[in-house]
Amino acid sequence: MTKRRLGLALCGSYCTFERAFAAAEKLCEIYDVTPILSERAAVTDSRFGKAAEFKARLEAMTQKPVIDSVAAAEPLGPLGMLDALLIAPCTGNTLAKLAAGITDSSVTMAAKAQLRNGGPLIIAVSTNDGLSGTAPSLGRLLGRKNVYFVPFYQDDPAKKPTSLLADFDRIGETVEAALQGRQAQPVIGVRPATS
Repeated sequence: MTKRRLGLALCGSYCTFERAFAAAEKLCEIYDVTPILSERAAVTDSRFGKAAEFKARLEAMTQKPVIDSVAAAEPLGPLGMLDALLIAPCTGNTLAKLAAGITDSSVTMAAKAQLRNGGPLIIAVSTNDGLSGTAPSLGRLLGRKNVYFVPFYQDDPAKKPTSLLADFDRIGETVEAALQGRQAQPVIGVRPATS
C-alpha cells in the first residue's frame, strides 16, 4: 500500500523543534514525508541548536532533501506532490502571512500550493503573541476552508499570558482528521499535564 504524502514544514520557533522532531519520527512511520524549512530556520543557529544539524536530522529522517526556498517549494502545487501539509511549528509571523495571502518564503509557498489544490493545511501554532498581535490572523485562519489547527493552549498563562502552543502530542490525530476533512476537537484546550 502506498503511503500518503505529507509535507512537514518548520518555521523559526526553535524552542519547539525537539517537539517537532519527536512528532516527525512518528509521522515518518505512517506517511511519505517531504521536509520543508523556512529560509530563516534553514540558516539560523540559536541557543536551541545549529541550523545545519536540524537540516541534516530532517534529511536523515525523511530520506529526502529539505526544501528551503520559494523556487524549490513552487512545484509542490502544479505537480500535486502532497496529500497534506503540516506546519509545525508555525510562528506568528507565518500565521500573519498566511492570513494575508503573502507568499514570500518556502513555507508560505508550500501552503499556497497546498491550498491551490484544495488539500488540507494543518497548523501547529507556536507564538508568544497568539492572544495579542497575532490574534486577528489566527481568527481569520480558523475560519478558512481546508485549514486545520493542531489543538492549542496557553503554554504559560502566568509569565506569558498571550502565548499559544500547539499540543504536539496531538499532531498525528489532527493530520488524520484533516485528511478526512475534519478538525480535531477541542481546538482550544488546557495545558497538558506533561508539558
